[in-house]
Amino acid sequence: MTGAGITTLSSGAAAPMPVDWKARSEAHGGKTSPEELIAAAHASCFSMALSNALGKAGMPPTFLDVQATATFVPGQGITGMALVLTASVPGLDHAGLLEAAEGAKAGCPVSQALAGNVPITLEVHEA
Repeated sequence: MTGAGITTLSSGAAAPMPVDWKARSEAHGGKTSPEELIAAAHASCFSMALSNALGKAGMPPTFLDVQATATFVPGQGITGMALVLTASVPGLDHAGLLEAAEGAKAGCPVSQALAGNVPITLEVHEA
């Protein structure tokens, strides 16, 4: 299969990004794929939802790192999304962090768009 193009963001938040089939199915080589862009959107959406919820609860995080990985299988599409959170939230134990993270996962608009179509896993670690 072949296919290539340039993806631009109307916000100007990133330079134009080349996309092609190899980035989707093989090594990235400085190019991106639609799946990588969806994963980036999911990581930022989840992070914002979690930060907002924790702030409203009076427990603003001092550190949040979210990594999202979309699994792509040619012929099947995106077959999974894995969110990995590493966070430091003073005064919040692991159970509380896990509960807040699950809420952010459920409430994030990107998670909602994927719900029912793509399984989403969540791993939570304390920094």
